[in-house]
Order: sequence, then C-alpha cells, then structure tokens
Amino acid sequence: MAQIHELSVNLSNQIAAGEVIERPASVVKELLENAIDAKSTRIRIDFIDAGLKQIIVQDNGTGIPSDQIDLAFTRHATSKISNEHDLFNVGTLGFRGEALASIAAVSHVEILTNSGGASGTRAEFAAGVKKAQEEAAATKGTQITVKDLFYNTPARLKYLRSPRTEIMKIVDIVNRIALGYPDIALTLMNEGRVLLRTAGNGNLQQTVSSVYGRSIAEKMLPFKSSDNDFEVTGLISKPGLTRSIRNFISILLNGRYINNFQLATAVMDGYGTNLAAKHYPIAVIKIKVDPLLVDVNVHPTKKEVRLSKETELSRLITNAISSALLAKDVQADAIGNLTNTKEETRMDQLKFNLNKNVVETKRPDQAENTRDEVHETEPAAIESVAPSKYVDLNIPREDDRYLVTKTWPENVNQQVQLTPFSHSDLHEDVISTGDELLASSLPELSLVGQTNTYLIAVSGEDLYLIDQVAARRLLAFKKISREIAGQKINQQGLLTPMILEFGSLDFIQIKDQLEEIKQIGLFLEEFGQDTFILRSYPTWLEGDIEHSVRAILDSYLNVDQTDSANLIKRIASEQAQRIVPGKKKLSSAECGDLLTNLRQVNDPYHDAKGNVVIVRLRENDLRKMFKKDE
Repeated sequence: MAQIHELSVNLSNQIAAGEVIERPASVVKELLENAIDAKSTRIRIDFIDAGLKQIIVQDNGTGIPSDQIDLAFTRHATSKISNEHDLFNVGTLGFRGEALASIAAVSHVEILTNSGGASGTRAEFAAGVKKAQEEAAATKGTQITVKDLFYNTPARLKYLRSPRTEIMKIVDIVNRIALGYPDIALTLMNEGRVLLRTAGNGNLQQTVSSVYGRSIAEKMLPFKSSDNDFEVTGLISKPGLTRSIRNFISILLNGRYINNFQLATAVMDGYGTNLAAKHYPIAVIKIKVDPLLVDVNVHPTKKEVRLSKETELSRLITNAISSALLAKDVQADAIGNLTNTKEETRMDQLKFNLNKNVVETKRPDQAENTRDEVHETEPAAIESVAPSKYVDLNIPREDDRYLVTKTWPENVNQQVQLTPFSHSDLHEDVISTGDELLASSLPELSLVGQTNTYLIAVSGEDLYLIDQVAARRLLAFKKISREIAGQKINQQGLLTPMILEFGSLDFIQIKDQLEEIKQIGLFLEEFGQDTFILRSYPTWLEGDIEHSVRAILDSYLNVDQTDSANLIKRIASEQAQRIVPGKKKLSSAECGDLLTNLRQVNDPYHDAKGNVVIVRLRENDLRKMFKKDE
C-alpha cells in the first residue's frame, strides 16, 4: 500500500482552484462578486487575450486594510460569515473565502487597494505565494490584476474553448450580474473595446437596453407579484420576441444568478400557448426571499441553490407572467388548442419515385400522422418532411395494407409519356424529372367559388379545395428562394441608412456571420459600439424593412449550427409569412393567376412546411362521402 501523506499547501490550493476557477469567466465572476459585496457603485473590467493574458477588475468599494491582505488570500478566510447561523442566512454573493486564494494558485496576481487611508497597499502573489507588499498611492477601492492564468497548470488550457467562446462566456456572466444590479455602473472592456456599459441608475429596462439592445428593451413588459415568502419582479419579452435556447432566461435570486430548471419552466408556463415549439422568451426574473429559505452552499461556484417552497415560487412566477401578458392584451387566442383540429382522414396524393417502380397507396386509416389545418398566424418555420416509404408491388405481401389502384395503368402510361428536357428548355425555374409528374398532376382548374380563406375549383368531375393563403405564401416562398439562390440579388438603396443596435453577445454572433448574411443580400457594416449600419436592402424584402431585417438577423442568432443548411429556407418562409396577409377576398383575376401559377410549382400540394395546400376530391370520393353506393 502506498504511503499516506499530507498534500502540500500549493498542491491543495491548485486542486481547490480546479473546483472554482474553470475558465477566465470564472475569475471575472468571482472578482466581480467580491467588488459588489464591497458595496461598490462603479466597477470596471478589462481583459486581454480572452482573459488568459490579463484580467483587471477595479471598483470603488470599501477596500482591504493592509494588515488583512494576507488573510484575504488565505483559503477559507472571509469577512462575510462568522458562525453556523450565518451560513444559513447568507446575504452576500461570496462567503466561502476561496476566490482570491484559488485565483492566486493558478496565476500571477497583483492587488492595489485602499480602505480609506491617505495611501494604499500593493501586493503581488504567484502560485499562491506572496512575493511582495508595499505602500502605494491608490484611491479608495480595489484593483486586482490577474496575469498568465493557468501558467502553472498547462493541462487546464487544453480544456478551454476558442478565444471567441471564452470571450462570450465572460460577456454572458457580466451581463447576468449587470441585470441583477442595475444600480451599479458596470463597464466591460476587451482590449480597449467596450463590450458593455451600464448607467447604474437603477433602471432595469435601461440596463436591458445596454445588455440586449434598445430594440429588445422596448419590447419588454414589466411584471410584479408577491406573497408571504417571495417577491418577484422583472421584465419579460412579448410572445413574438423569442430565442431558440433557454439561455436568455435570467433568474436572479437575491441578486445571485442561478440555474434552476423548475423556475425556468415556470416562466415558460406563464406564456401558456403563446410560444411556438422550441422558442423561448427573453426574461429577467428577480426574486427576493428571506435567506433562511435558501441554501446557497450546495455548489462550489454557487450556480445552483436549494430552495424551500420551490413549488409555491414556481406558481407565483407563472401567475405573475400570465397576468402581465393578459393585462397588455398580447396573448393569442388559445381556444383552438382545446380541441383536436386534425382531420380524421387524409386524402393523400399519389407520389411516384421514378427511380423505383413503386407507389405508396397506404390507406388513409393507416396513416401514422395527420396534419393540422393551415392557419394564417401559424409560424412558417421549416421542418424536415420524412421521406415517403415505398413498397415494391412485385413482391407478394401477407397483409392488405398496400393495393394496386384502379388508376395504376393510367399513371404508368403518364410516366412513360414524360419527355426529357431539351437544352433549349433549361432555365432557372426548370423542374426536375422526379418532380415533373407532381407538377403536371395539377390540371387546369376552373374556379367555381371562394371563401375568405379557400378557393373551390373543378377539373372534370373532380373537386379541388385550395387554401389560398397557404398557396400565396408558397408562391412567395418559391420566388424569394429563387432570388436568393441566384446570387445576383438586386439592391434598393435607403435614403436614410438604417442603424441597427444590438447587445454585445448578439453583436459578436452576427459579426461572425457577416459573410453568410451577405449571401442573402444584406450588407452590414460595423458602425460604432455594438452597432451595424445598412445602406441598402435586397428587393425581395417587402413591407416594414427594418422589422424584416431584424427578424432575419434574429434567425441567424437562433440558428442551430447543426442545421444551418435549412436557414435560408426558413428565412424565405418567414418573409413569405410576413408579406402575404391572412384572410383576403381575392378578385376573379387574382384567383385565376393564383391557379395558373400553382401549376408551375414542382409540388403545389404542400407548402414550405409540408402542410397541405390543395385537397383533391375525386368523383369516387364524393360518392362515398354522400353514401351513393350504399
């Protein structure tokens, strides 16, 4: 058996540092929390090389007396708790006494502090050992400089992400803390460039403007509620302003940013049916509670806490958000969600795969899924449509799920008669061979009537029902997609250039994707701090240009990097949704043009999302509906 021995102070400090200091953002968080606990009203953070080379945090707080500097850099030394009772009544952000010791164990640290005397004190530490201390000129407050982070633990460096990711981690944690303390003026600098600056005037909406940008702050709604144990206040975005991840829900418990899935779910529940699937709001939830109801000593970095009466708090948050949305009359009508609007049967169109002599003729009652009726307000997000399952009809089958239809010979003859394309017919809108049958399967239709939403047309003895809203959006989607794919997008100049302001995180993400954004015809230029300027826009944009541009840029912020190939389709679909109004009575000429243009689309039966646009009722179907054969 190996000999048991006590770890050296230096090694034990490095092990302890591994629990608290995971990356440069961890250093920023710990130092920033110490500055807040020191009653600072102004704090400035500067960093170089994603924080690995240098991090400086300067505040105007109470400072540290010169005779307590050694204690400040000793593990488990703190001024914030004294006994067991204090541990369960913590009113500060820090209390473990590990931050400075852990940081000094894996870096070079210099501290310059003044607790209110005529002069201050400067001290240096390296690998947890003090190297020097002397009297120095300093204003009241503390400035801590951290250099060469992880210089003595190089293995830690290989677990860090790219510089961009580490910068965004720093920005994210400073943003969260800024939202929790709008009365503190915070400035965050990266190599001389301002990433965040808050006024420190106590106005939460103004702080949100500094963090996320003015356009988002203007769309936030305040809310407030309380009971005997909790008080919840904050700002929530309107249902139309969402993100694709939960990361924009900030929960601040007594000023401390925490991760809590149940409380985040309570925020979502407050929106009810007003949020589309996989869409999450932007929210700042500030919770005030008696510290005796919270155990903050369950995680080394204090990201997680244990809450008493968590269920009651969740209910309070849900009701507060729901009431705020109702008061502003921004909730959508959710009555339709109480009933099942799915069709009991679906009249599937026959789809042929010319590479296989097969056809899907699955009976309607065997369909695995049915599609909802297309609504005008339904988001036009693109979803992948599962490929059809084809069955070889030449192989005998035991079951009776697949049958050769009466129209099989006619359909086969129709395929055989399809002519190949000549070179002179090749153009931008050419239909592929595999889609030619679907295009020609929509015959010339004669309009017989219409409602505000649907057109009624006939061809021979067959009846066609066309969702004219979905059809117009399908045509707009196809037009926009062709223009974007053409890579020669015409531009319309703006008389007054458009100034687009963003939060620092959003600005960084958009800046990284400027080349991809150019492909759709948006040419953004940097224009000051966290701001872009747009001097022209692609002609395929219509309606409210600024609203459309911001919506498109939101798509790039929300894009799933694993599914970026579908982003342009989603942008085209959402733009078609915006420019085509809902229910509208069409003139006879407009109806005729719509029916003609649908015949030019490779698949006129489904929109960009895969929902049904046209329903065909054959004569035989109509006879069955009216029970003519019984």
